[in-house]
Amino acid sequence: MTVTADDGVRLWAERSGGDGDPLVLCHGGPGLWDMFGDLAALLADVTPVIRWDQRGCGRSERCDGPWKSERFVADLDAVRRHFGLERMALLGHSWGAQLGLSYALAHPDRVSALVYVSGIGIGPDADWHPGYRENFLARLADHPERLARWRELSGRTERTEDEERERAVLHWSVEFEDRDRALEPAGRMAEPWFGINSQCAGALDEERKRTWGTRALHSACRALRVPVLIVDGAHDIRPRTAVDSLAGALPHVRRVTLQDAGHLPWMEDPEGFRELLSRWAGDGRESPA
Repeated sequence: MTVTADDGVRLWAERSGGDGDPLVLCHGGPGLWDMFGDLAALLADVTPVIRWDQRGCGRSERCDGPWKSERFVADLDAVRRHFGLERMALLGHSWGAQLGLSYALAHPDRVSALVYVSGIGIGPDADWHPGYRENFLARLADHPERLARWRELSGRTERTEDEERERAVLHWSVEFEDRDRALEPAGRMAEPWFGINSQCAGALDEERKRTWGTRALHSACRALRVPVLIVDGAHDIRPRTAVDSLAGALPHVRRVTLQDAGHLPWMEDPEGFRELLSRWAGDGRESPA
């Protein structure tokens, strides 16, 4: 299915599941694509879902941006309008959690609830990036041959498409606690492979560095009346303390940590994640403090 943004860019989208109010999913990245096939199947008898690829990424139209969060917020609003939703429940993962939060701040009247999964909070990069980098290299070093190969590929100015995919799989393998088997689920994340939009990723990362951690953002979060469910995985290599900044600012928030999961909780603890979302849906998608 094609959603047309207000500037004419065509976005891939798909609705699955039965009747009822859908849960709109915002994938991670930036510069990646929807990898929620497993999650959609996991929630098939819990809630219908809407999946979509962000502009310039995955199955959506290749374009020149613009690579600004306000543009991605507008694209998400185009998805809402396309599916005839007056208000929508959002689930955002990683960068998608930031996008979901940005949308809720811009259009609180159009969001019934937000599930904020594996985000990095609203503080500056110093709250999480040094710890993430240290943990990333430590986990990759558990298999020295993987670390060596990742460094070799990362040091090249030009890579083939196969090498780009190999580097991404090595990068994503650190997200899984079972390092001996990590290449298998990381490889599934790269099937199908659409290629990473590095221009998109770089621009949005730079924007976050300028705008996250500001007093204005904290004030906006303190005024947000949308109920938010924060979901952490205890084994995420991004320090979970970084999310304290968001949890402490929101007036209507519940926070749950899944002890057997990391950055991709629906893959690492599918039953725990499904039970959590099932209870949340059964409670009317409310996350009171």
